[in-house]
Amino acid sequence: MGDRNDRVPMMTGRTRRSTIGPTPAGGNSKQANGSKQSSAGEKTPSHPSHSNGKVKKEKQVHEPVRTPQERSKICERLSCHVLQESLLSSASGYSNYRGILNWCVVMLVLSNARLFLENLLKYGILVDPIQVVSLFLKDPYSWPAPCLVIVSNVFIMAALYTERRLSVGTISETTGTFLYLVNLTTLLCFPSATVLTLTSMTPAGGVFALGVYTILFMKLYSYKDVNMWCREIRHTKARTLTRSHSCPSVAQSNGSAVHAHVSYPGNLTHRDIYYFVFAPTLCYELNFPRSPRIRKSFLLRRLFEMFHVPSMYPLWQDMDFSRMMERMLKLAVPNHLIWLIFFYWFFHSSMNFVAELMRFGDREFYRDWWNSETVTYFWSNWNIPVHKWCLRHFYKPIMMRGANKWVAQTAVFLVSAFFHEYLVSVPLKMFRLWAFMGMMSQIPLAWFVGRFLRGNHGNAAVWISLIIGQPVAVLMYVHDYYVIHYMSQS
Repeated sequence: MGDRNDRVPMMTGRTRRSTIGPTPAGGNSKQANGSKQSSAGEKTPSHPSHSNGKVKKEKQVHEPVRTPQERSKICERLSCHVLQESLLSSASGYSNYRGILNWCVVMLVLSNARLFLENLLKYGILVDPIQVVSLFLKDPYSWPAPCLVIVSNVFIMAALYTERRLSVGTISETTGTFLYLVNLTTLLCFPSATVLTLTSMTPAGGVFALGVYTILFMKLYSYKDVNMWCREIRHTKARTLTRSHSCPSVAQSNGSAVHAHVSYPGNLTHRDIYYFVFAPTLCYELNFPRSPRIRKSFLLRRLFEMFHVPSMYPLWQDMDFSRMMERMLKLAVPNHLIWLIFFYWFFHSSMNFVAELMRFGDREFYRDWWNSETVTYFWSNWNIPVHKWCLRHFYKPIMMRGANKWVAQTAVFLVSAFFHEYLVSVPLKMFRLWAFMGMMSQIPLAWFVGRFLRGNHGNAAVWISLIIGQPVAVLMYVHDYYVIHYMSQS
């Protein structure tokens, strides 16, 4: 009897150790080796309360109820690795490099702080803004570039009053086209003649004045086209709109506090055209997208960037072939950095500052040109205002006249080459066509890169053309300018 009582707990303990899960009292359970055990009533005490208690105890020991949070914590404790790419790998899909951009800005500021302090301590303040303003007011004719910019208002008024006469039918479309032809031609010829004849005009002043007139030429050309399209739509409808609907008051035009919808000819106001002249766009619209308010913190950041951009100006003197190659390679990196700094200063800081000040809503001044895999993609995305103007007022009209795509693209490059040469040769007062040939060389380069190079190879080719191509043109112009103005005097 004692032996039997001693054997029961031992077998019961072995049964608990070998069972996979709890079974009802009196049922069968599988052992670890898969065999079946005899009835529980023969091996264990027959009292049902003992069996139920052991089942509950086994359930608590072998299968605890866990929440999903507890399970995830256990998984995290057991595993710390997942299948993933490094952030700088292209396969990772990571694209947030804002910290690297901030690092570049910090490095630029710190790397040029020493040069700024050295020049300040060595030379002092060389340009006094108050003195500059006083000298201009005392003798404005000694500042021909600002005077040229002021005179440009004459061409703006000529365009506005020509459109007003066309809107009421006082003059015909043929007469209006002739007046625009005279106005726009004079707009390009008058400042260039002034720059070439005045000896007091410096190259920097000439570039500034001609740049303003070139921008104004493109703006007034767009102004002419859009108003002509509005007249064509009005004639197609064959009805005259009432003044209350089509010609709102001045307070409802572009640039005002009340942004009501403007219809033609209600846009032909002084406020409207001057808003367009100062807006950071080359394409005219009757109703520009407007931001709800001026963000002062954003405005101050862009203003700070505009006045803290460093500059570098490398120099050279001789021009034999070996020295030319050495100087060109030495010039490539600083010239490229200047170009990148200018891009950020003009297309991001300055244009966003003007857009925020004028509450101009369309802030797409550039796209991801740094990812360009073809030359055509670069020229279509690095300067969006010019690209939109060329596409809207030049490329599409040529295509609508039946020309093929290659002819239209070549015509666009021709116009771009002309204005590049116009902005360089006239202020320097010499005609070498380096800028024109540089722009036209983009056509065969675009064909070669688009046909034979793709992906990273195409992107590398675009970067090489930017880093090497610009210093070649700069080197040519500076050499010729030095020979004409300095070596001839000696």
